[in-house]
Amino acid sequence: MFQTTRRRLAIWYTAVTAVLLLLFATGVYLYVRSTLIERVDDTLNHVVEVVVRSLVIDSAGATDRKYRVNIEASFRDNEDTVEDDRIDLEWFSPTGELLWSTFLSPLNVAIHANRTGETVRVFRGTENQKLPQSRVPTVLRQVTERVQMGRQVLGYLRVSHPWFEVTKPSRQLIVDLSLGISVMVISVAAIGWLLSGLAMEPVRESYQRLKQFTSDASHELRSPIAMIQTNVQVALADPDRSSEQHRQQLKVIERLTKRLGRLVDDLLFLARQDSGIVQPSFSLCPLDALLMEVIEEQQLVASEKGIRLSLDMVTASSSTFEETEEDFFTLQGDWDRLARLFTNLIGNALQYTPTGGKVDVELQRIIRRSNHPQLQVKVTDTGIGIPEDALPHIFDRFYRVDPARSRGTATGSGLGLAIAAAIVENHHGHIRIESTLNQGTIVTVTLPQYRLETSA
Repeated sequence: MFQTTRRRLAIWYTAVTAVLLLLFATGVYLYVRSTLIERVDDTLNHVVEVVVRSLVIDSAGATDRKYRVNIEASFRDNEDTVEDDRIDLEWFSPTGELLWSTFLSPLNVAIHANRTGETVRVFRGTENQKLPQSRVPTVLRQVTERVQMGRQVLGYLRVSHPWFEVTKPSRQLIVDLSLGISVMVISVAAIGWLLSGLAMEPVRESYQRLKQFTSDASHELRSPIAMIQTNVQVALADPDRSSEQHRQQLKVIERLTKRLGRLVDDLLFLARQDSGIVQPSFSLCPLDALLMEVIEEQQLVASEKGIRLSLDMVTASSSTFEETEEDFFTLQGDWDRLARLFTNLIGNALQYTPTGGKVDVELQRIIRRSNHPQLQVKVTDTGIGIPEDALPHIFDRFYRVDPARSRGTATGSGLGLAIAAAIVENHHGHIRIESTLNQGTIVTVTLPQYRLETSA
């Protein structure tokens, strides 16, 4: 699927670029060709003006005031000049009879005045004397001028120029443009293939994550649902069982339902987090009070497992701005999400710490080089630890360390740390985990503490 999409993107890139290049090349070709034609026409008109000014006009009679052109005197000096410029001259009488020409044979082209220039095709037997004999037709660009004195037409002057002065550079331009377009299209095709691959990579990764997420979520949801269904079927299959047995099965169903509800809540939270549907509601949040509340809630679990749970608040850091003692650990944040964050972290520490261990929570203010205060929370336990190879994946969704290591402890869905990382990211903070196998784990959460007077 991705290769097909990538191929289509590359083809579209190449096709659009090829069309644009063709349009550009066509414009360049037409502009250059029209410029060449204008230059030839300007040259022909200039020659016409020069020759007309050099014509020697004699009076035909003293009484009738008629004039005639002295052909020998007029064109004797012009013949060598026009040869250098590949220009041919023809002089016609007022009736259209050819009187003088630089061509070896007449062109047999009808004479008519035309100063704008026209292109004519001359067939075999009428080639220019300065061009090699050829059986293919010769194409000329011509300008014709009517020469007159007053109302008397003295004759017609026609100036011709070889058309290959236009076609030769035009053909060379077509070759150059074709070669350039071909190289550009090939280059764009290669670059388009590369860029489409880079553009598709995030989509591929997102698709793989979504596929893995869907698979894992389906597995996690299927397990409690199947167990609930099994317990209900067992209860319905034996209606004569004692009330105590039914009570035990109902407790199992209740526990599985709660687990399923927590899983659905976690999935819903992550889905909303990814889509950005629900934005965190930031307000002044005293982190010390929040941690005391979480510790109080988790104290019962710690007592049942024989784990010592403590909270230490370090207040030795000096304040960088005036504030009350109650605001020392206050930041801008979402109370509910921060409570969920530290409940997950402390709950994990209690879950993977054996009986007789301890879990210490430390809150302190730290000031970095930027002089911006931050609040740092460390959750340190003496639990079973995390293998070093598992640490890079610990925040991946549904990732769980080898279940054999956590034998005897309840395993979660693998979403707790992913949710924790998402909450920390929402608060523009940082979370780091350090762990030593069979010695314990340290989870460090650093949250920025914005100035209360500017963020309130």
